[in-house]
Amino acid sequence: MYIALTIVQLISGVVVTAIVLMQSGKSAGLSGAIAGVADTFLSKNKAKSIDAKLARITKWTALLFVGLTLLLNIISK
Repeated sequence: MYIALTIVQLISGVVVTAIVLMQSGKSAGLSGAIAGVADTFLSKNKAKSIDAKLARITKWTALLFVGLTLLLNIISK
């Protein structure tokens, strides 16, 4: 059981890392401030829906990771 939980924890850690890397940044940075950012209605809605889904998946996967970490800590003692 300990090995299975460790494998699930490892997978969830990799998934959290991948999902965080897939998310877009919250600000345009210096290039957006200088050049100006042209947002259309469609690009705003697309970004919100994809980013919202990725944020939701990140929260649940991170919660799973933390829960597994605590559970494995309790089991190992």
